[in-house]
Amino acid sequence: MPVAGVVALGGALGATARYGVQSAWPTAAGGIPWATLTVNAVGCAVIGVFMVVVGSLRTVHPLLRPFFGTGVLGGFTTFSTYAGDTDTLLAAGHTREALVYLTVTLAAALAAAWSAAWLTRRVMAWRRR
Repeated sequence: MPVAGVVALGGALGATARYGVQSAWPTAAGGIPWATLTVNAVGCAVIGVFMVVVGSLRTVHPLLRPFFGTGVLGGFTTFSTYAGDTDTLLAAGHTREALVYLTVTLAAALAAAWSAAWLTRRVMAWRRR
């Protein structure tokens, strides 16, 4: 039960942060949802850093990964909204925008996770010297 509780708490925090970003940066009708794209890329970068850092620790509280990794970052990133936004753009006849959004979000999320993990490993190796 504690795991479900910390995931729910973290998810509420992450989703609230995402809602704040999306409220501050609304999407124009037929436009690319830049707030969602940015949230997903930033969230993936944080996941890359988090997994490297947590993976390098000898001991970590057993609720840290469920709280932050699954809860906060799972609530912050929103690939269901990404799919829904793509569908909305397609349904409205904005095929080009939908394809750009679909492609750029995926590329940005993967690049952010990979580059953040790579950079974190490099920084951690440099600090050990």
